[in-house]
Amino acid sequence: MQIYLPIAEVSVNAFLLLGLGGLVGVLSGMFGVGGGFLMTPLLFFIGIPPAVAVATEANQIVASSFSGVLAHFKRKTVDLRMGTVLLIGGLIGAALGVMVFNYLKSLGQVDLLVKLCYVVFLGVIGGLMFLESLRAIRNVKKGKAPARKKHNWIHGLPLKMRFRVSGLYISVIPPLIVGVTVGILAAIMGVGGGFIMVPAMIYLLGMPTKVVVGTSLFQIIFVTAFTTMLHATTNYTVDVVLAVLLLVGGVIGAQIGTRIGVKMKAEQLRILLAIMVLAVCGKLALDLLLQPTELYSLGAAGGH
Repeated sequence: MQIYLPIAEVSVNAFLLLGLGGLVGVLSGMFGVGGGFLMTPLLFFIGIPPAVAVATEANQIVASSFSGVLAHFKRKTVDLRMGTVLLIGGLIGAALGVMVFNYLKSLGQVDLLVKLCYVVFLGVIGGLMFLESLRAIRNVKKGKAPARKKHNWIHGLPLKMRFRVSGLYISVIPPLIVGVTVGILAAIMGVGGGFIMVPAMIYLLGMPTKVVVGTSLFQIIFVTAFTTMLHATTNYTVDVVLAVLLLVGGVIGAQIGTRIGVKMKAEQLRILLAIMVLAVCGKLALDLLLQPTELYSLGAAGGH
């Protein structure tokens, strides 16, 4: 069943969009990521313009993350205090990111920027997560306890706060910086930022894995909602028809994903996420390399 998307100005199969929304919803519930790192490139692949994909996907992430976080609230695995600190940083970052996005859109370079951002960030994050997950799985097989650094440079920073649910007493500066970074990415790449947020919370802040997923989803809801509002009011690139179809699939998928995630070990979840991130990165990099016309849009820039 083909459906015309007015803002994207393309016709797409409605069931394909529902299926993509469901798939990303499952990932959201399993890994605590908004799923945008996968959905936005998938939308590129089916012909949605990058500017529309970024702005609309931020909207769909709100729904799938909200659905996932409800399940985590029931299990009491959400650190609201940590989530709020991350959120403050995220809102600042989202405002900065939309400003950069608008500037590049006016230059006609936003499509290239979005794709290059994906290749770089997914490659780096996916690679680091994959290596770390392999190490963790090896340690579990050998019967070693996971090495957790109790004291690193973060513990020497000022403005400390107690995060009871996470069992931490650390400075608010690192969570704020993580939040700002994720907010910028949410605006420019149309992602919830969970693929950076989750590793940062585990390895940088030292949060327990069971609390990370719910807390990440809590922050993602508000940052992506704010990002969508900014894109809708400044860029007019939010396609409501596309958003609704992705949203319906995402809400259903998130509930299924949360149930699957609870049954799997943390190490297995992390390595699966890493493989997925690297696969999407590879496909995007190939598209950029094999289609040079995508890289050079000098004609459009010179036609003012």
